[in-house]
Amino acid sequence: MSRYGHGGGFTAAEQQRREAVRLAAADDFAAGSTYQDVAREHRVTKMSAWRWWRR
Repeated sequence: MSRYGHGGGFTAAEQQRREAVRLAAADDFAAGSTYQDVAREHRVTKMSAWRWWRR
């Protein structure tokens, strides 16, 4: 199930890609990566990575 119920304006394929990135980021956080590392690795903004890290 997607974290973004309303879709955030993304198509179904974009939603799946975003969710896959978020789940991969969660694995990175569990391995000890910082949100800055995750942002760089997955090519997302630092703010997005920080929000994911915070949860």
